[in-house]
Formats: sequence, structure tokens, C-alpha cells
Amino acid sequence: MKIQAPYLLFLGDATDELSIKMAKGVADWRPELCTGEYRLDNCQVTTGLPAMDIAAAKAAGAKTFVLSFANSGGTIDPAWVPYIIEALNHDMHIVSGLHQKLIDIPEVFSLAQERGLDLIDIRHPTQSFKTGKGYKRQGKRLLTVGTDCSVGKMYTSLSLEKEMKQQGFDVDFRASGQCGILIAGDGVAIDCVVADFIAGASETLSPDNTEDHWDIVEGQGALSHPAFAGVSLGLMHGAQPDALVICHALNRTSMRGIDNRPLPTIAQTIEQNLAAARITNPDVKVAGISVNTSSVSEEEAKEICAQISQEFNLPCVDPVRHGIGAIVGNLS
Repeated sequence: MKIQAPYLLFLGDATDELSIKMAKGVADWRPELCTGEYRLDNCQVTTGLPAMDIAAAKAAGAKTFVLSFANSGGTIDPAWVPYIIEALNHDMHIVSGLHQKLIDIPEVFSLAQERGLDLIDIRHPTQSFKTGKGYKRQGKRLLTVGTDCSVGKMYTSLSLEKEMKQQGFDVDFRASGQCGILIAGDGVAIDCVVADFIAGASETLSPDNTEDHWDIVEGQGALSHPAFAGVSLGLMHGAQPDALVICHALNRTSMRGIDNRPLPTIAQTIEQNLAAARITNPDVKVAGISVNTSSVSEEEAKEICAQISQEFNLPCVDPVRHGIGAIVGNLS
């Protein structure tokens, strides 16, 4: 799926930072793709982008109105429909990262058809995929993997792409989730692909390329997470990575969404992911370790990363605090 920029990010009546991670992601990584944000009166969060309504955004060149927040159940509140209708009447395409489909709202669907505009439900891929084959593809691929969900795989992937471009690499970020797709402008929401076709979709996401080209494939879930391991494994096999970067969040006491289930160690995570990755690329290696150290001080973060680096003989950084050049330097 492809999305036309620039975007107007609609935050609706969101009240917490986590609920606007789609909006925050694109505002942080691709602010040049945005004209601004549109917040309702009771919205309590912001991306920091300029505030503007639909008419002002259209005048500024916006092509797409993005429902860039999440709520419980992923539903579209009927109170937001008039804003969607207004955006359509200003000839904007509509993008949603929610579970409920835009096309299932009759007045939205009929108006979009009448005006020839796209309704893009990022979480619902419309492509047809084949099963994965595991055949060797040209080019190089790096996949970010984690000790748990939401440990920084997307931010690590984008940090890698940015640093590699600055160093002159031929490189692309390949988005596999709704936030990444909005940032990249295209991609596949891999967790919504039918299970038998996840590996094939992953192969499509990162096709043949020139020998010196790198694809940075955004990881999803974790092999050790009971709920999401299937998606992680299919993505792994299809990505056929030459390199892995292990992502970890400090001081998390239990896996996300599960009580009393400790995270695996970094050593266990390396072992699990290398074993799985070798099924489609026997030569895969771990290039480094990316740690979210936001729960500790700057001094503690440096000490912890140094200890992990020494233990595994691999570069270990917090990409937000330290940059990610050390890991890029370990790629061949």
C-alpha cells in the first residue's frame, strides 16, 4: 500500500502519548511529510507539529488525512465521521491505522467513490501474497528483533537507515507495521497477513536488489512472546536477514500484556533468533544490540551498554542517547 504525502495528522480527542504513537512516529522521523496536526478541543496530547484545521491543511498542500491514533478496540467513533467527510470534501485521501475499516462506513465509502479518493486501512493489506520459498535473493538485509514487543525495533530500524544514509550506504527502511508504513509511505502490515502467507509477504517486502543494497526490515513482536511469535517467525523467514540487531528495554518486569512472565535474557534471544534465521540464511550474524535505557540515568545507561558490549563482544548502544554508528560500523 502506498500513501500520498503531505499528511494532516488527526489526533481526535486522544488523551495519552501511547495512543498517538503513529502520529509521533511520523512527526519524529518524517516531519517533512506533514503539514501539521488537527486536535479536537479535548485532546490532551500533541506531536509538536503546527496546529491547523482541514481547510488550512488543504491550503498548505495536504493530500491525505490520517487517523493517526489508537483507541481500545480500534474503532472509529461516529463523532469523528464528520471530520472524515470534511476531509473528503477537501479532496483528501483518508488513512486509518484502526481495526475498523473505513470502507465499512457507508457515507464515507460512497463519498470517497464519488470523488475518486482512496480509503486506506493500513492494518488490512489488500495485496495477494504467495507462500514463502526461502530462495536466496540478491542484496543485503538487516532485521531488528527483540526480547519483547515494543522494545524499540522501529526506532532502531529508522536510526540505522538514517545513519547508513549519512555514511553513504544504499539503504531503504522496509515497514512491516502501521506506524512504519505511515513513516515510509508504503509497506505491509505483516501482523494482518494470513498465517500461511506471512513469509511470502515478507519476501515481497524486501525483493531482489543490487548486491551492495541494504534493506532494513522493521521487526514485529518477539519469538519469545506467546501471542506474537508466529508473526515474528514468518517475518524472520521471509526477510532472510544477513544481519540481526537485538532490541531490549531495560527494567521491564514482565512481557507486554502478560503478567508474571519474565523477558528472556539477551543471550537466549540471540540463540533463538539465530536458530530461526539460519533456516533461510545459514550465514546470518548478530551485528549489535540496541537497548532502550530511558528508565535509567545517562551515566547508568553508558555503564550498562558497556557491560553488555563486553559480555557479547558486540556493539551495544541506546540509539536515542548514543547514536547507532557503532552498529553500522559492524556491518560488512
